[in-house]
Amino acid sequence: MSKKDLSEADICDRYITPALDAAGWKKNQIRREYSFTDGQMIVRGQMAGRGARKRADYLLYYSLNQPIAVIEAKDNHHSVRAGIQQALAYAEVLQVPFVFSSNGDAFLFHDRSGTYAQVEQQISLDAFPSPEELWQHYQQWQDLQTVNQELLTSPYYLEIGGKEPRYYQQLAVNRTIEAIARGQKRCLLVMATGAGKTYTVFNIIWRLWKTKVVRRVLFLADRNALVDQTITNDFRPFGEVMTKLDRRLVDHETGRINTSYQIYLGLYQAIIGNEERDNLYDKFDRDFFDLVVVDECHRGSAAEDSNWRQVLDYFSEAIQVGLTATPKETKYISNIDYFGEPIFQYSLKQGIEDGFLAPFRRIQVDLDIDLDGWTPEAGEQDDNGQRIEQRDYNLRDYDRNIVFGKRDRRVAEYVSQFLHDGDPMRKTIVFCEDVDHAERMREALARVKLNRELVLKNHRYVMQITGDEKEGKAQIDNFINPKETYPVIATTSKLMTTGVDAQTCHVIVLDRSIQSLTEFKQIIGRGTRLRPDYGKNFFTIIDFRNASQLFDDPDWDGPPIQDENFGKESQPGEMGTRGKVEGEEVDTSVKRIKYRVSRQEFEVAAERVSYYNKDGQLTTESLKDYTRRTVSEAYQSLDRFLNQWDAADRKQAIIDELEKHGAILAALEDMVGKDYDLFDLVCHVAFDRPPLTRKERAEKVRKRDAFAKYGETARRVLNALLDKYADQGIIAIEDTKILQLDPFAQLGTPVELVRSFGGKPQYKRAIQELGQMLYSDRGA
Repeated sequence: MSKKDLSEADICDRYITPALDAAGWKKNQIRREYSFTDGQMIVRGQMAGRGARKRADYLLYYSLNQPIAVIEAKDNHHSVRAGIQQALAYAEVLQVPFVFSSNGDAFLFHDRSGTYAQVEQQISLDAFPSPEELWQHYQQWQDLQTVNQELLTSPYYLEIGGKEPRYYQQLAVNRTIEAIARGQKRCLLVMATGAGKTYTVFNIIWRLWKTKVVRRVLFLADRNALVDQTITNDFRPFGEVMTKLDRRLVDHETGRINTSYQIYLGLYQAIIGNEERDNLYDKFDRDFFDLVVVDECHRGSAAEDSNWRQVLDYFSEAIQVGLTATPKETKYISNIDYFGEPIFQYSLKQGIEDGFLAPFRRIQVDLDIDLDGWTPEAGEQDDNGQRIEQRDYNLRDYDRNIVFGKRDRRVAEYVSQFLHDGDPMRKTIVFCEDVDHAERMREALARVKLNRELVLKNHRYVMQITGDEKEGKAQIDNFINPKETYPVIATTSKLMTTGVDAQTCHVIVLDRSIQSLTEFKQIIGRGTRLRPDYGKNFFTIIDFRNASQLFDDPDWDGPPIQDENFGKESQPGEMGTRGKVEGEEVDTSVKRIKYRVSRQEFEVAAERVSYYNKDGQLTTESLKDYTRRTVSEAYQSLDRFLNQWDAADRKQAIIDELEKHGAILAALEDMVGKDYDLFDLVCHVAFDRPPLTRKERAEKVRKRDAFAKYGETARRVLNALLDKYADQGIIAIEDTKILQLDPFAQLGTPVELVRSFGGKPQYKRAIQELGQMLYSDRGA
């Protein structure tokens, strides 16, 4: 057999893998067909479908944790260089320096590190570099020649059947370990909400701890539930050497703290003293901890005169790692000033594109009086008898300076109708202007007629969760727990803006003015967790304040950049916010005059639906237009589609091609009908061809009496296959496993049925001929 006759897989088996073996690469250093993304979720209407995964033909590792090279293979009809651009794109995402392509004749080697004499060169199959050679060049690239080699090559924590780090988590761990190995004492990791920061930092700590680079670790978080969950889940392998840092560790007689543990997890607020209690942290020696990890470091630790910063300053000799999704960069506060430029960044946009984070759709709702503004009548008094200041009031004033009860009711009715149009038990957060607004909105939602039975069934269907509301605060953990049904709807102000891991939050309602990109990103982050096991493939933003216009800002999900005025003195009379910590813990209303007006009616004037598309932009494209476009992109012409349909040994390849382009196949059936096969769905949606139902196609074949050349058993099999086709489509009958099912099982065993055609090749040929007869009209 000529090399030209070999498939891509054959080229890998016969030429590329043997070349790696000869160069000294072991099996555990080679990963074939390595999928490193899950494929982006594409959303239209209530439907979601996955795009194609990114998959490298080969990913080579020096050690278990250290990817170092990518190889893209092609069959021998392609040139040796044909796969290099695809391989380079993968290498850029995976941050590996050495890139190869091959067609089985040779390798084209591209060096991204700049440590070889040539950036690109062709090498023979027997000249592939060894693991040690590439590792030496990797160390030169990252300036790691003289550092702790045991630490660099140490494995992450792995248990049988347990999860492994995703590619970006592995990168975050490696970049942090490398920085620490080079002597860096402050490290900042920026990872989108839902990207697994806690699991990532566990592996950083694990590798440092197992190699004895650090012995004692302090992990600081901002919510008690997060500390408890971290101990129970991600940090569980530390076992008995780990404890929660609280006052139970202090001996009441001596006042000394228990120092027998190695991993301490503590709540910021719990270890800092107050008027009644002294600090916990300074009961340790200043050099007790070798590593301090600061979760949600955009909060207090970013300000140099904050209470939380005193803990970091006390343990200033320790290595300190900050974790955040939203670094704080203002004129007065800077994470970058303290920790330095981020060691690693993983944005929401990248997470959505990779399919690890949930995409979203936005519903922009405009109420009529919101658009027009409101002016009181001359001398008008509000509901409490206060004379209303005579001026024009707009959306910025609503719920801050003036309150409209019927606006609350209209917003509550819209949100409730949206939930009941789908699943009314979808977890929902309503972000309000202040505590007073959150309280009113809870009442308005509870009073909506649609919600009556749900509220009667359980009063926790809708709850106010704000800093000053004890019962509501107590329900945060139930709200974020996927296994807990209630609360379903939470009304809040600032308390749930950050630090709340609401994995199954399906809906985020914006009914507050948001000017800060940081705050906006924190709020959007409440919905970015993907939980397909709980039916959450995307989330919806319902915006009543045009707050989501911040999506138009090109920096809304961009890299953190230090404010150019950071560190400069304020001008006389300029108001500063130095030392101010965001108000997530204590969420109280600002005292101001509020007029309350009940007479004004509100109605929905307009609503617009837009989607976060695969290019990271918001688009208003409809489901029908989107599906038509993506199918047409997959097959630019009817002739191309027909040729690929005929050439595909199994029509599953057509499905794979459509999914690669992001088509939502269920949408094709919804647009045309469930009685049509994939062939007709594509021809009709993309190329305006009139469709035939599967039953119509099956009957056309029967009328031809096309099975006369076969024996009785084979004819009965083919007729049964036509019935299956009419019921389920072409994909079902291409799978030989169908012969194990009824009615085929009543005709004989699969082996006997295949033998009735003369053998497996003849059976496969009969199935191909059946397919040709089914589609012989070519879509006309």
